[in-house]
Amino acid sequence: MNATDLPALNALLNFTSGVLLFLGYRKVKSGDHDGHRKIMLAALTVSALFLISYLIYHAEVGSVPYPHYDWTRPVYFLILIPHVILAGVMVPFIIAAVYLALRGSFDRHKKIVRWVWPVWMFVSISGVIIYLMLYQL
Repeated sequence: MNATDLPALNALLNFTSGVLLFLGYRKVKSGDHDGHRKIMLAALTVSALFLISYLIYHAEVGSVPYPHYDWTRPVYFLILIPHVILAGVMVPFIIAAVYLALRGSFDRHKKIVRWVWPVWMFVSISGVIIYLMLYQL
């Protein structure tokens, strides 16, 4: 595996994170709190692996400009800009949510994840879309 393989790995990790987030949501709604905890820790792990892979890729390759100058360009940036901003902003909130859950402060945990979960889902899904637009179009 080399740096050129990492964007596909990153997309796979983003996709996996999104699936795990969805499954974790379903588990907590069904009352399976132990299953929810396990799945959400898996989502956190996958997202951490994504971040490591992403940083390695961009340290090796640098910034990758969007290559198309057609109608897809504004769509790409419309997705990319909130993706980047939200990805950076959500990290401390995810850490806080995990910390509160592990401490058993579930009321405070719920208040945070009402906002964090949809943002995390958006970042995971939009990450896959950005990959497809940047590398597969």
